[in-house]
Amino acid sequence: MTQTTVLHPPRNPAIWMLLGVSFAHLLNDAMQTAVPASFPLFQSSMHLNFTQIGWVAFMLNITASVLQPLIGFMSDRRPMPNLLPLGMVFSLIGVLGFAYADALWMLLAAAVFIGIGSSVLHPESSRVARMAAGRGRGMAQSVFQVGGNTGQALAPLLVAFVLLPLGQHGFLWFTITAVAGIAVQFVISRWYAGQLALAPAKPKAGAGADRNTQSPHKPMFILGTMSLLIVLLFSKFVYIAGMTGFYSFYFMDHYHLPLSRAQICLFVLQFAGMAGTLLGGPLADRFGRKTMIWISIAGTAPFSLLLPYASPAFAMVLCGAIGLILMSGFSVIIVYAQELMPRHVGTVSGLFFGLAFGMAGLGSVVLGWLMDTTSYSFVITLCSFLPLLGLCAFLLPRDAKLMRKSEVKA
Repeated sequence: MTQTTVLHPPRNPAIWMLLGVSFAHLLNDAMQTAVPASFPLFQSSMHLNFTQIGWVAFMLNITASVLQPLIGFMSDRRPMPNLLPLGMVFSLIGVLGFAYADALWMLLAAAVFIGIGSSVLHPESSRVARMAAGRGRGMAQSVFQVGGNTGQALAPLLVAFVLLPLGQHGFLWFTITAVAGIAVQFVISRWYAGQLALAPAKPKAGAGADRNTQSPHKPMFILGTMSLLIVLLFSKFVYIAGMTGFYSFYFMDHYHLPLSRAQICLFVLQFAGMAGTLLGGPLADRFGRKTMIWISIAGTAPFSLLLPYASPAFAMVLCGAIGLILMSGFSVIIVYAQELMPRHVGTVSGLFFGLAFGMAGLGSVVLGWLMDTTSYSFVITLCSFLPLLGLCAFLLPRDAKLMRKSEVKA
């Protein structure tokens, strides 16, 4: 009886903490995604032009992109559990700013606060997910990531049923989301601090400290592998930016159908992506991370290449297949990169989440410019070739090589 009492409690809290960071990810991404989804509301109420709206999107994305690697690097040197609830405090300030903004500078400031909140959440919560994972790191990262995907999918519905009927002050309802996030992250931060206290102390000086912080892989090996992973991120997130930002315009122009029909395809893409994210981790744990990475991106190509030529009904089927396959790879890429640099989990998580935001933001700007200078059809057709970059995943080192070196160094 005593043995059962000792063994089971540590496991159950870890599971609840994993579900907790996934739920916090849902709340964070719902608030963040609601901002661009509400741009038509601000455009009509504050008479903004598209350039001004673009600056709001830029401030949101660049803040989240630049700060995440920095916060991840700092937390690798000194983990900071108290950052978790503090991040949600920044998000709370941001949604209050959007609720009461009456000038462009107030919208920009509110976007910065939302971006800071997101920057804090991703690297530290990803560390908690890894800490709670045990041996199923791919599954844990997928559970964490699917929370964010769910928040992104729910955000347009929240805008449609909360913000549009209530107007700008509807953002006040998001304060409930932020306060709930603060409470959840506070509980997680206490568990996180307790786990850190139980961990063995790191050497403070001398050769032992150098060995502990040194990567198990050679610098050129890391550089080459990271470059391949960044190419894969580029193909994934620029394609997603093209779909979420511009496919609706192509759909309406090409099929002469209303915006509501176009949105159905994007909802199918997002909800299928939730399932793909949840499945990607355990499939990678079973069949290998490298295998799952190349399947998730290169495997999307046949469907993306068909999409510009599909009928409206078939386009919905293709969007479901694209979301299911393409979204399955991001959590696996993060776990793969963490195995590449196991001493720098926070830095890696912050870097990759930051790159995801940055590439999506810059990709939107470039694709928008192309849309203005060419045509809807040209941009969507160009985007359809991006998943072919997933063939670069064949050049990634095998999982066994990555794990063997990490285990030897540890």
